[in-house]
Amino acid sequence: MNLVKTGALSLSVALLALMGAASPTLAQPQVQEAKPEIGYLKVSRDITLRTMVYHHPHPAGIVLLLHGFPETVYAWTPVAQNLARDYEVHAIDWPGYGQSSRPPVEKFSYSAKDDAVVLGDYIKKAHIDKSKLVIYGTDVGALPVLLLAIDQPNIAKKIIVGDFAPFNRPQYLWDNLRLLKTKPSADKVRDTMNSPGYRDAILKNAASFTRASVSEIPQAFKDDNAKGWDHDGMTTVDAFYYYYINFARDEDYLEANLNKLRTPIRVIWGEKDLYINKDAGVEFSDKAHVPLEVIPGVGHYPHLQAPEKTAEDIRAAF
Repeated sequence: MNLVKTGALSLSVALLALMGAASPTLAQPQVQEAKPEIGYLKVSRDITLRTMVYHHPHPAGIVLLLHGFPETVYAWTPVAQNLARDYEVHAIDWPGYGQSSRPPVEKFSYSAKDDAVVLGDYIKKAHIDKSKLVIYGTDVGALPVLLLAIDQPNIAKKIIVGDFAPFNRPQYLWDNLRLLKTKPSADKVRDTMNSPGYRDAILKNAASFTRASVSEIPQAFKDDNAKGWDHDGMTTVDAFYYYYINFARDEDYLEANLNKLRTPIRVIWGEKDLYINKDAGVEFSDKAHVPLEVIPGVGHYPHLQAPEKTAEDIRAAF
C-alpha cells in the first residue's frame, strides 16, 4: 500500500513538473537574432551592388537603408536587426564603397546624380514594392534619394534624410569637406586622405565620434570597412572626392527643384554633428516645408550612436 501511495505521489509530482515546464510563465521563448542575406545584384552594365537583405515571411513594410562616408552595409547592422523583427530590410554598398563596383570615372562619375540612377535601378531590379517602402539616407546617401524623388515622386511611401549638405552652403561644412568642393584644394585633401596611415585615422575618427556620446561600434563593420577601402584601382576616398567635385551642381539642382518634391519627407539630425552643422538641416526643413528632429547628444552618425532611436524613427514612418 505504501508503495502504491509513493508511486502515485511521484507520478503527481512528475505531472506537475511537466505542466510547469510547459507553462509560458516559466519558460519564455527565445527570440532569435535575424540573419541577413549578403549578396550581389547587377543593376547596370558597369555597376554591381553588394547588398544586405533581411527577409521576413510577412513584412509590415520594406525599409531601404543608405549609408554615408566612410561606411558599408555593415554600418546598419544594429538598426537592421531591430527592424527585421517586423520588416523586410535592404541595405546597399554605394559604388566605390565596400564591395560594390568601382568602374573608372569615365564610365561612372560617383556623383549624387549618378547614385540616384543606381538607387532607382536597385529598387526596380530588387522588385521592391514602392508603395510599402521607407528609405533612410544619411550623409552622402541622402542627396541621391532626394534627386530620385524629384523625378519619381512615388519612389517610396516616405523618405527620411539627415546629416547631409542639401544646398551649396560651404559655411555649414567642416573645413576638409569645404575644401573638397573646388580644385585645387580638393586634390590636396584627396592626396592627404589617401596617404599611408590616413585610412586608419579616418576609420578611427568615424568610429570615435569626437564630442558625442557613442555606443559600441560593431567589429564586423570596422573590419568590413577596412577590407573594402581599396580595390579595383580606387579607394573609398576617391569615390568621396568625385562625389564632392560634382556636389555643388547637384545641390543647386535640388534647391532649384524643391517644389517638385512630392514624397513625404522627414529630416533627422544629430545635435552635435561636427561635419555638417545642424543649421543645414534647419534651412532644408524650412525651404522644403518638411519636419525636422534634432537628436540631443548625438553627432554625425545617429544610426551608429543611437540605433534604437533610428529604428524607432523608421518604424514611425509606417
